[in-house]
Amino acid sequence: MMATQTATVPQADVINGVDVTRLQETVEAVRHNPEIGKFRFRASNTWLGGDHNRSTIDGYYGACAEHDRAGQPFVIDNAEPPVLLGNDAGANPVEHLLNALAACMTTTMAYHAAARGIAIGAIDTELEGALDLRGFLNLAPDVRKGYQSIHVRMHVQADADPKLLRELTSFSPVYDVVSRSVPVDVVIVTY
Repeated sequence: MMATQTATVPQADVINGVDVTRLQETVEAVRHNPEIGKFRFRASNTWLGGDHNRSTIDGYYGACAEHDRAGQPFVIDNAEPPVLLGNDAGANPVEHLLNALAACMTTTMAYHAAARGIAIGAIDTELEGALDLRGFLNLAPDVRKGYQSIHVRMHVQADADPKLLRELTSFSPVYDVVSRSVPVDVVIVTY
């Protein structure tokens, strides 16, 4: 009879669906080589007429290398609702911004909570952005063209202080871009 040996394979420490061991390894790798932490995400957009345009998201640069998305690139249709003269072929860009903010804050909270050993059972988020068309239409120069304010309400199932959970959301890159703004360089090339 042949003797069998059982190898013990260490199980990953997973909290909130996050492999905390790999997360910690990533943190240490970036700490030792900051170049690993530099990313460049890209999107392209094509106007399809009227209010309808389409964005394509494919490759990106990160961890010192170029990466392609596995399979098909992500395609996102952008449009306007009928009350804004659109055909409702997709969410409008300011709605996409709310989605990006909610998604990033949710992921950020889950990752940072996992790194601190905080288990989260659920995160449900509601957002509302206040926008005054007078700015976009150039009817009132003192009225901002974009959101005047954004209200975020996160319902979190966790055994943690809400103040701590709120602090975790401040690490969100999209929250940082929206709340502190970022320089945007625009170049127009005619053809």
